[in-house]
Amino acid sequence: MIMTARMKNPATFLPQAAELLMALGKIGADFGVDEATLELTHLRVSQINGCAWCLEFGRHNARTSGLTDSQLIQLAGWADATIFSDAQRAALALAEHMTRMADRSNAVPDAIWDEAARHYGEKELAGLVVWIATTNLYNRINVTTRQIPGTW
Repeated sequence: MIMTARMKNPATFLPQAAELLMALGKIGADFGVDEATLELTHLRVSQINGCAWCLEFGRHNARTSGLTDSQLIQLAGWADATIFSDAQRAALALAEHMTRMADRSNAVPDAIWDEAARHYGEKELAGLVVWIATTNLYNRINVTTRQIPGTW
């Protein structure tokens, strides 16, 4: 089945939304989280949500952030992989729990939060939380409207 977009990206119809989405997309780096970690969390959340558009877009950004082919290939199995730093692993765990909130009654357990807080200060955590939430927002827009990968 060849997928076709249901509509143009909604942000093209709502200039204020486009501005806000772009501003949100810059927040993580503004709060001191390294680009590679941001890209890892973006890609992992997009894998979970099945957002092909964001995965293709993230692939381009992953290269400029310094991620290796091995990291990209092993990302889906990050919990068992040994090539991610402890800080990256904490960010990925936080990203998965924030994305899969409906899967458990205690969406983000204290142990997940505390591990992230061991590696990131409050300002960095704030940026990371907003980055992950923004990725989920982008995923939901793109999946719902069937945005075609590579169309930006």
